Amino acid sequence: MASKRTTVRDLRRHNRSLLLSKLYFDGPLSRHELSRTTGLSPATVSNVTAELGEEQLITEAGLVESDGGRPRVLLRVDPGYGRVAGVDIGETGVRVELFDFAMQQLAVAERELSPMHTEPHVVVEAVVSGLREVTEGAEPVLGVGIGVPGTVEQGTETLVHAPTIGWDAVPLPALLRAAGVDLPLHIENGAKTQGQAEMWFGAGRGAQHAVIVLIGSGVGAAVIADGVTYQGATSSAGEWGHTTIVYDGASCRCGSRGCLEAYIGAEAILARYRRARGKPVPGDSEEEQFAALLAATSKTAQRILDDTAGFLGAGIGNLINLFNPERIVIGGWAGLALGERLLPQIRAAAAAHALRHPFTRTTIDLSRLGVDAVATGAATLPVAALLEQGADPRLPARGIRPGVGAA
Repeated sequence: MASKRTTVRDLRRHNRSLLLSKLYFDGPLSRHELSRTTGLSPATVSNVTAELGEEQLITEAGLVESDGGRPRVLLRVDPGYGRVAGVDIGETGVRVELFDFAMQQLAVAERELSPMHTEPHVVVEAVVSGLREVTEGAEPVLGVGIGVPGTVEQGTETLVHAPTIGWDAVPLPALLRAAGVDLPLHIENGAKTQGQAEMWFGAGRGAQHAVIVLIGSGVGAAVIADGVTYQGATSSAGEWGHTTIVYDGASCRCGSRGCLEAYIGAEAILARYRRARGKPVPGDSEEEQFAALLAATSKTAQRILDDTAGFLGAGIGNLINLFNPERIVIGGWAGLALGERLLPQIRAAAAAHALRHPFTRTTIDLSRLGVDAVATGAATLPVAALLEQGADPRLPARGIRPGVGAA
């Protein structure tokens, strides 16, 4: 196979991307430090950083003393370069967050969804309404990332397959465009966006091999290998919730039986508790009912939680045996709630089901980003695209056409 020829333009973009990414994740840094850590010549660093500064991608961040010479100027990413939005589409609601270019949160909007009404047009209306609220007066908006509860088929048209909310090959970007969203769109599975957020800013930072798990009503995971999220042949890798934990076991929402999600997903845990109690669980929402279960002191509640810790630990043991990660991070609203109460039991169950040597090389921790992780991770998608491109050139500001998709 013929090798691809590298052009001057390719080299320029590579240098911009390398320096901008280094400043984004490790800044502020001096030009001397940038040259030393990237391997680029001082002249190249000086030229590229001057260019990035003129475009307002980076800015000065003070001075640092040097050995025997004049103080060196520190550089950092300019938070004011633009705004990015992150959207978390869940089974019971949509959360939209706006960030500056340095990923400091600026605004949040939430829209409730009925689990009985998650049709595409309903969700699209909620997303557009939330985007309009958080982006009003914000310019330029560089892009929108969206985390969805299903697999994302990336092709000539991006399609979302999310059986838990009744979606089959839904052309989400096309629907959003038709509803008035005129911004660059990046769609990804919610567990993978959470995984990217944890790797960039949270409990996964610094690891090269990790698994970030998301436990809410449903269950998913992001598998990180050599610092990159593993996608698989059709971008559906990470459907940990639909691996079999019990042969011919409990029915799962996906249509199969014995899936891990049918034992550790919040909906499934609550269903087991209701059957065991023979009456409803107090609380109006799934989150309130789950909190009531965790607060209950009855033997029934303790048995359900003990079983859940065992199933979750066994599922984590499978991840350790399959992927040999340095780190496993438990996230999602239900995962955090379970971890805060049961983490020692979960770790013990994982140890009982994992091979001894890889288990001793793995840490099991809780997410540091809380319920914002999916939306935060979604917002990193347009940032990641800009870093990869070297943000060259700045995209024109676009937005949401007035009067379309109003709440």
